[in-house]
Amino acid sequence: MTQTRTDLSHSILSVLAYSDLFDYPLRAEETRRFLDMPCALSDVAECLSTDEKIGSRDGYYFLKGREEIVEIRRTRELVSAKPMKRAMLYGRIIGALPFVRMAAITGSLATRNLSKNADMDFMLVSRRGRVWMARAFALLLGRLARLFGDVICPNVIVSDGALKWNARNLYAAREFAQMIPVSGWGVYERLLQANSWVRDFFPNFEPGDPSWKERTIFPTLQKFFEFLLNGKLGDWFETWEMKRKVARFQKQAGYGLETQFNAEICQGNFDHHGVWAMEKYQARLKEVLPQGSEIVP
Repeated sequence: MTQTRTDLSHSILSVLAYSDLFDYPLRAEETRRFLDMPCALSDVAECLSTDEKIGSRDGYYFLKGREEIVEIRRTRELVSAKPMKRAMLYGRIIGALPFVRMAAITGSLATRNLSKNADMDFMLVSRRGRVWMARAFALLLGRLARLFGDVICPNVIVSDGALKWNARNLYAAREFAQMIPVSGWGVYERLLQANSWVRDFFPNFEPGDPSWKERTIFPTLQKFFEFLLNGKLGDWFETWEMKRKVARFQKQAGYGLETQFNAEICQGNFDHHGVWAMEKYQARLKEVLPQGSEIVP
């Protein structure tokens, strides 16, 4: 099917509508990154500058009438600068914890869009059979981080044997495309390969080169603790920790809709942020797209 200028316009408006939910205007190259069709940057730039439903300021683009979010983005980027530096350090340390194979910054900090709090959200990949032990070590680090005023949230932990993601929607695709790997670049590449469906949503998405050198810190300590906890003691702790935590989570408000807990995955999105985002997104699309236009699920 041949893509038309109207198709491109609708796609761009859809991208800006999603980012508008988070008060986040986009540059031209960022807009192209999240389009649902292959497109040259020059075509995107032309459409952004001529569509009367789109406003612009200082190289940022947004839905018409939402100029104030440019300053919001700038302010939040300043607020996010120091937490990002610390999160990069914590991510390197998390990557050196026993059984952790990848650590990536996710959520609002990954886009440098912190607003109310400075929580540091992470997605972790663990060695198979040690998801809950890896989580326990990450939470122990989190307790130490609180002494310095930092909040580490390992919201999603999956094993390296379960990299394929079950939820395949726009919200999940954006989370994958926006995450910043801090340790375990090779595992991150495997994660993207296992979830090639992300490019069905964003055919222009490319992860780019790592901004850090692949180097494991404290490799001897990691190997030592993994050696100690590889056998029956580690198996017992893994099962015990999973059972007691799942029993507690099942009693927590918000359990079930966007949570998943088993031997391969620990996902604790109790606030249903994905559901909220998609509902708001659908409503915003109805406001900005012409009546009868196809709405992206």
